[in-house]
Amino acid sequence: MIIQGKDYRTVWMEGNLVKMINQPLLPHKFGIIELKDYNEVHDAIKTMVVRGAPAIGATAAYGIAQAVLQFKGSLMSELEAYLAEVNEKLSQARPTAQDLFDGINYVNKKIMNSDTVSEAKDRAATVAKDYADRSADACKKIGEYGNELINENDRILTHCNAGALATVDYGTALSPIRMAHYSGKRIFVFADETRPRSQGSRLTAFELVEENIPHAIIADNAAGYYMRKKEINICIVGADRVAANGDVANKIGTYEKAVLAHENNIPFYVAIPLSTIDLNSETGEDIPIEERDEEEVLYSYGWTRSGNFERIRTSPEKSRAKNPAFDVTPARYITGLITPNGIIMANKEEIAGLFE
Repeated sequence: MIIQGKDYRTVWMEGNLVKMINQPLLPHKFGIIELKDYNEVHDAIKTMVVRGAPAIGATAAYGIAQAVLQFKGSLMSELEAYLAEVNEKLSQARPTAQDLFDGINYVNKKIMNSDTVSEAKDRAATVAKDYADRSADACKKIGEYGNELINENDRILTHCNAGALATVDYGTALSPIRMAHYSGKRIFVFADETRPRSQGSRLTAFELVEENIPHAIIADNAAGYYMRKKEINICIVGADRVAANGDVANKIGTYEKAVLAHENNIPFYVAIPLSTIDLNSETGEDIPIEERDEEEVLYSYGWTRSGNFERIRTSPEKSRAKNPAFDVTPARYITGLITPNGIIMANKEEIAGLFE
């Protein structure tokens, strides 16, 4: 992704350090955070310094590699026991994003094929980078296929941030938008603000500004207004997990956008790498939904004119809140899934075909 005229990835590794863009600082300040061990990697995922399913997966992959490089033992049996602890810690960071478990499993499988600890250490960083590279390549292909759905002068609705910041690079939902822009198509993006953490108004808008893509931030409850006025031609969102039957778990508010799109005969697409598909979840009812801290709803965060990042309570002191981070959109509301292998229907047969 281009930030301040320079190309960045969301997460990468330098030596024994895992580095990433510090997303809570955006859009008002750009910074890089360095994570010294897998415990800090866990905390970065849990506190959403990094977020978005593919980005979480790549971060976990680098966290495993970092743990291997820092391992002090000499026996593969000791390394296996140590990695079991690391895996358990990282896997508990966030429950809904399927890519988290995909990244952990990918690196573990490659590492445990080593004959010696020395060989495992030699391979660790390369294996993790390979996972990240594959993820970025998959998102690029999503963009190429998704671009075919976007017409000249289309007005596109997206929800949350499914851009490069939510992946290693390119994005999922924003990848087709990027490719359409790069190919010279005149497009316009409606970016849902996506409360309570405002990833749309903070992060998606930030990416669109950096790429000079015309857009407007809208309140979450304004999408129906623009759909009914026929000012939206197509909806593209990302996902945190896709069940075997095509049901999709994504940022809270996605379900209502899909229903509104269906009511207004607007195509609704979900852009995903294969790592986001969980064949062990038969339907969306099997997907665990993360419940986050109620303070995200009760408070707002932002930068003051004096340059301080502050939290402000916007609700009564005695009020409590509920804060599900995701909802599930049934497959019947989804026009298609944009994958690195092409555009498919959101059903069990076509999803299974991706893995044959």
